[in-house]
Amino acid sequence: MGGATPGAGRAPGNGQPVRLSVPAGRWLVFTTVLGSAMALLDSTVVNVALPRIGLDLGADLAVLQWTVNAYMLTLAGLILLGGALGDRFGRRRVFVTGVVWFALASLVCGLAPSAGVLIAARALQGIGGALLTPGSLALIQSVIHRDDRARAIGLWSGFGGVGAAIGPFLGGWLVDGPGWRWVFFINVPLAAVCVPVALRHVPETSNPRAHGRFDVLGALLGAATLGLITYALIAAPQKGASPAVVVPAVAGLALGVVFVAVERRRREPMLPLSIFSSHQFSAVNAVTLCVYAAFGGFFFLSVLNLQVVVGYSALAAGTALLPTTTLMLLLSARSGELGKRIGPRIPLTVGPLLCAAGMLLMTRAGVGAVYWRDILPALLVLGMGMVVVVAPLTATVLASVDVARAGLASGVNNAAARAAGLIAVAALPLLAGMGPEAYRSADAFGDTFRRAMPICAGVLVLGVVLAWRTVRSDALEQAGEEAEAGAEPEEAEAAARTERGEGAVAAERAEGAVAGERAEGAVAGERAEGAVAGERVEGAVPASAGRAEGAARPTGPPCRPECAYHCGVSAPPLDPGERPSGT
Repeated sequence: MGGATPGAGRAPGNGQPVRLSVPAGRWLVFTTVLGSAMALLDSTVVNVALPRIGLDLGADLAVLQWTVNAYMLTLAGLILLGGALGDRFGRRRVFVTGVVWFALASLVCGLAPSAGVLIAARALQGIGGALLTPGSLALIQSVIHRDDRARAIGLWSGFGGVGAAIGPFLGGWLVDGPGWRWVFFINVPLAAVCVPVALRHVPETSNPRAHGRFDVLGALLGAATLGLITYALIAAPQKGASPAVVVPAVAGLALGVVFVAVERRRREPMLPLSIFSSHQFSAVNAVTLCVYAAFGGFFFLSVLNLQVVVGYSALAAGTALLPTTTLMLLLSARSGELGKRIGPRIPLTVGPLLCAAGMLLMTRAGVGAVYWRDILPALLVLGMGMVVVVAPLTATVLASVDVARAGLASGVNNAAARAAGLIAVAALPLLAGMGPEAYRSADAFGDTFRRAMPICAGVLVLGVVLAWRTVRSDALEQAGEEAEAGAEPEEAEAAARTERGEGAVAAERAEGAVAGERAEGAVAGERAEGAVAGERVEGAVPASAGRAEGAARPTGPPCRPECAYHCGVSAPPLDPGERPSGT
C-alpha cells in the first residue's frame, strides 16, 4: 500500500497537485466520497434497524443503546489519533486500511449470532471509522490543486448530502426487505469498489514534518473514561446504585482526571489543553455539548418511537425523518452566509430554541398520530432550528482560535459533539425512566418518550443561555481581522504542522444531525495546504517539484476563518469545508 501506480492519480510526470479537470482528480473525489459513504450510511441506517435488531436477538433496551454507543465510543476516542497516523504513515495508506477494517467489521456485524458479538463488532467498526474518516477530506486537500480544492470539497459535501438524504430511506428498505443484517452487509461491496480505485488512482501523501510519539495513552484514557461512564449510565436502570454501577462511574471520573493530567504534561498530546485558553472556544464547545446531546437523544428515541408507538414500518420511520435532512441540505450554506453577516450570537440562541420547540411538538407523536398533523410540523420546526444553528456553530468554533490551529479546533469540536451524543444515548433513557423492556410496549415507551423530549429541550435551553451570555456577536469579524494582521501564510502553516493530530473531520456526518452522531469526517488545518505546503507526494520525480509548488505562496492574506462554514449536510464539525488560504 505504500506506493501509487506509476502515473496514476497525479499530474503527468512530476507529482504535482492534481487538477479536478483530469481523470485522476475525478477518481480521487469519487474514492473519498465512496469511503465516506460507508461510515455515513452506516451511522444513518443503524438507528432505523434498532427495533428489529432487538426483536431478532431477544435484546433489551441496553443492548440497543450499546449498538449505537460502542461505535461512537471508539470513533470519538480514536479519531484524532487516526488523523495523526495518516500524517505520519501516509493518508492513502491509513484511509485504505480504515476502509478494509470497517468493511470486515461490518461483515462481522451482519453475521453476529448474538448481541455481545454485535456490540464488539460495532466497537471494531468505530476503530475503522477513526482511521478512514480523517483521511477522506484530507486526501482531497493534500492532493487536489489549490485552485480546485474549494470545488472538490463542495462536490464531496454535496454527494455526502445526497447520501444523508437517502440513508434513512435505504435503511428502512433494507430492514423491511432483505433484513437488518444487510444494513451492515451493504458496506462490503462499497469497500470492494473503493479500495482498488484508491490504490490505483490516489497518490500517497504524508507530512514529513510529523514526528515524535503518538499519544496512544491519551487516546486510551479518553476512550476508557467515556466507556466506563457510559456503562454506568446504561446499567443504572437495571442495577440501581449497586457496586456494579458506582464503581465504573467513579473509575470513569478518576480516569478523566488522569487524562487531563497526562495531556497537560505530555510534550505532544493528542489534545493540547492550551487550545482551551481561548474563552470563546471553550464557550462554543460548551454550546456544542448541549446541542449535540439533545440531537443524539432525540434521533435515537424518535426512530424507536415512530416504530414502537406510532406503528410505522422501518421504511416509513426512516422516510418520515427526511424533512430535517432535506432542509439542512438545501439551506445550510445560506445559513453560514447569514451568520457571517449578523454574527453568531443570534443564530446560536434562536436555532436551539427552534430545535427545542420542535422536540416539544414531537410529543404529539403518540398512538394514532397523523403524520401531516402531528409529526411533520415538529420535524420542520426542528429542521429549521438545525439549519440556523449548525453552520454558525462550526464557523464560530474555527474562528475562535488562531488560523494555524483551525484543524485542531475542528477535531476537538467533532469529538465533543460525538461524546455528547454518546452520553445522551446512555443517560436519557435513565433520566426518562425507561425500563429495559420499554421499547416492546407502545404505552410504556410512549409515556417515557413524552418525558424524554422536555429533557432534550431543556438541554437546548441551557445551550441558549450559554450562547447568549458567552458568544460575542463580533466573534467572526474579530477573527478575520486577527487573521489578516497575523502571521505570514508560511509561518501559519509551519505552526499548524506542529500540532499533533490536527485535523480529523468526520465523514459520517449525517449521524450528527440525522442519527445523533456528528457524521463521519474531520479535516486537519494543515491539510488545507496539503501537498502545496511542501508535503511529500510519493512518485514525484524531482524532489524539488513539490517544493516549487509549495513555494508558490498566495498573494493575499489567509482566507478568513469565518469562511469555513459547514457546507452542506447535517452537523457541525463533520465537514466544515475549510477554504484554503488565498483561494
